[in-house]
Amino acid sequence: MSNLDPSTPSAAVTAMREDWAIVDPLMGGTKAMRKAGKELLPQWPKEENDAYTARLNLSTLLPAYSETVANMTGRVFADDLTIGDDVPADIKAYCENIDRQGNSLNVWAQDLFRLGLSHGLCFVLVDHPGTSRVDADGNAVLVTGADLIAEKSRPYAVIIKPEQVIGWKSQEAGGEYSLTQFRYAETVEEFADGAFTAEVIDQVRVLEPGLWQIWRKVKAGDNAGKWMIHSEGTTTLDVIPLAVLYTKRTGFMQAEPPLLELAHQNVKHWQSQSDQDNILHIARVPMLCVSGIDDESWQLSVGTSNATKLPAGGDMKWVEHSGAAINAGRDSLADLVDEMRMAGAKLLSKDKQATKTAAQANEEAAQEMSPLETMAGRLEDCLDQVLQLFALWRGLPEGGHVKVNGNFDVDYSAESNLQFLLSMTNATKLSDETLFNEAKRRGALSSDLEWLEEQQRISDQGPALGII
Repeated sequence: MSNLDPSTPSAAVTAMREDWAIVDPLMGGTKAMRKAGKELLPQWPKEENDAYTARLNLSTLLPAYSETVANMTGRVFADDLTIGDDVPADIKAYCENIDRQGNSLNVWAQDLFRLGLSHGLCFVLVDHPGTSRVDADGNAVLVTGADLIAEKSRPYAVIIKPEQVIGWKSQEAGGEYSLTQFRYAETVEEFADGAFTAEVIDQVRVLEPGLWQIWRKVKAGDNAGKWMIHSEGTTTLDVIPLAVLYTKRTGFMQAEPPLLELAHQNVKHWQSQSDQDNILHIARVPMLCVSGIDDESWQLSVGTSNATKLPAGGDMKWVEHSGAAINAGRDSLADLVDEMRMAGAKLLSKDKQATKTAAQANEEAAQEMSPLETMAGRLEDCLDQVLQLFALWRGLPEGGHVKVNGNFDVDYSAESNLQFLLSMTNATKLSDETLFNEAKRRGALSSDLEWLEEQQRISDQGPALGII
């Protein structure tokens, strides 16, 4: 086993990394795009290295991709998640600090969805410290749920970013796939005794049902450079506690970014903007042209305090760019921005769901859902799986459910439709409470406000005074 390399990516991961190599820099902004260098901003033929480096360091990114991801995530979380009444009290308490880093389920789930939307999928490991014990003789000891409760040990959720994933194994039975191994890369910091700075160590974690391993590359000795098991242990579960969020699934544990075409357009804009900035730099610096002079001893002096003597028949003038290419580049960039805006908005376009019978059509009026709304439903499924894994660690039969309260209206605008809702309320066609809730849902009111408390405040302030 010492000759094995757990860091070797599977073919499926290698294929997905081709897409992630585009979206990762776009999500990282200008700094990450510059770091990507020639992969996303090719060097022109015969362009000097110094000139290319200068052009690269002056290029700036229009963050169309990352802002679209952020805006769509904001729509999915237009209101806080609703934790169902069927969620056990212990697990509901865990949701206040779901990752043991102080993040509530609502905040943590936004990071999860943002990664899933940008990359096509994201992974969640539900871990539990202290589930592997060894006695004085080095034998594994079974740890009971009662032991963990007594020690106040608890499960927690860890987001495994797509780029961390190395590979997996699965088996198929009766059309169902089950995960039998999962590998991902991670880094840890270790402090030597008395040291103030940490050593950053790369390692690979291998998970299988009922056990885990940590592999590290040996630094010295006969096995230097080889990957070997650094530590290992067992768990009390007979499954790998992993949940997967898909936003555009292409297969088991596989997906592609749903906004990939927008990503390509954003890269094209990055390249075109670099060209535009470069031509502007050239056009702003006029070039001095001298003609009709063959005398090699003649010297040119340029400046406000200098005069240049030209021989008979000589001519000297400033030559400037006509600007035609600049205008063409500007128009091309504007067209790209419009195309990117349309590509991002497609997540809100309604798609007809599966064909319905006549009876279903009459009852449901041929329900439509946007791709973003479908993704929100997949987020619900993923979060339900996370809660179920929490319950599994605790020996509970059911983890409960979570409800996503997003806004998926194409023409959603608080300013444009709140006035309409107010007119309905004044016409007694809409209740005050519904108006209040709709204003909260659109972000016009703080999500901390509650209707019953606001009713009391209105009552306490008394009737409004008329203006004399």
